[in-house]
Amino acid sequence: MAFSRMALNGLKVIEFAGLAPAPFCGMLLSDFGATVIRIDKIGGTLDTSLGHGKKSIALNLKNDTGREIAKKLCLKADVVLEPFRAGVMESLGLGPEVLLKGNPKLVYARLTGFGQKGYYHKRAGHDINYVAISGLLSMFGRKGENPMFPVNLAADFGGGGLMCAVGILLALVERSKSGLGQVVDANMVEGTAYLGSFLYRSQNLPIWGNPRGENVLDGGVHFYENYLTKDGKYMSVGALEPQFYAELIKGLGLSDDEAPQFGNIPELRKLFTEKFKRKTQKEWCEIFDSMDACVFPILTIDEAPLHQHNKEQKSFVMCKEMNRMVPNPAPKLSRTPGVSTCVNPPAKLGEHTQEILKSLNFSSDEVLQFQRDGIVYNHIASKI
Repeated sequence: MAFSRMALNGLKVIEFAGLAPAPFCGMLLSDFGATVIRIDKIGGTLDTSLGHGKKSIALNLKNDTGREIAKKLCLKADVVLEPFRAGVMESLGLGPEVLLKGNPKLVYARLTGFGQKGYYHKRAGHDINYVAISGLLSMFGRKGENPMFPVNLAADFGGGGLMCAVGILLALVERSKSGLGQVVDANMVEGTAYLGSFLYRSQNLPIWGNPRGENVLDGGVHFYENYLTKDGKYMSVGALEPQFYAELIKGLGLSDDEAPQFGNIPELRKLFTEKFKRKTQKEWCEIFDSMDACVFPILTIDEAPLHQHNKEQKSFVMCKEMNRMVPNPAPKLSRTPGVSTCVNPPAKLGEHTQEILKSLNFSSDEVLQFQRDGIVYNHIASKI
């Protein structure tokens, strides 16, 4: 089925180049139809992994003319997405007060680690630090081991890029009623904490209350665990409810007397460990795929796109430039679904500089002079 429109068609976004969280936010908006122009730094390093579907203009923001060009772009945009520490955009004359005055409908999204105020707001940090300050890192990890961070997923992409995208969309919905833009202040400490609202709000439930690694959802029980198989792969077990646990032990060839759900947990974990090592992952799938036991294979990122379920769902698409399968946009929309921009190569640094400057009514001579003066970088012209 062909779709002529996507949900964000017509939306103009200016993304100031940064690390993973902001590019992910911009990628999400682009995948659902927004036109995203990324302002890159001349001579800067460029991570293209999240840059598909975007246009690139390379500017020298230390130069007055470079900043004026950036300002012109922002004044014509629906959304500005900036990833810098508090005060940086103000020092460039591109802060929200300036831009909202010239463009009252602008949604100005600020995506930072610690926010615009507070004890750490001027400090640098990374995902591991933001998850730490959110309170959640203290809950991740095995019993008797140091807390273990979930790579850089929780803060950078969940509490950061995704929460920022939600904020942008909320502001756009409100703008459709009031006609006015506003500032979206998204920071990864608060975003990650909010992402973990269930963990904060459920502490009075019996699933918690023990030290890290001794609770129901953090590796403290044998029926919510990962197990090694005969061929060196793994199965995930999430048989929390009694009806699923009954199917689990049936699939393992055990009786309730041999493996009561709330029996001796350490001994049952050893029993399950031994059982799962007796068959390959494929053999266990052949048993559990026809049962409601909440038992599924742990797939690698190379295996997941090839799994029957994901293929039938069309959950992944081939990224030619990377020569690998990547996730399709989610969630699916029935009339205006997203389309992965990864089917086309990512923009090179300054690839669209000339095109964008001409859209701002600069002449060819002016564009050439900007390049000579080091104000812009034109990827195409540099190759001529």
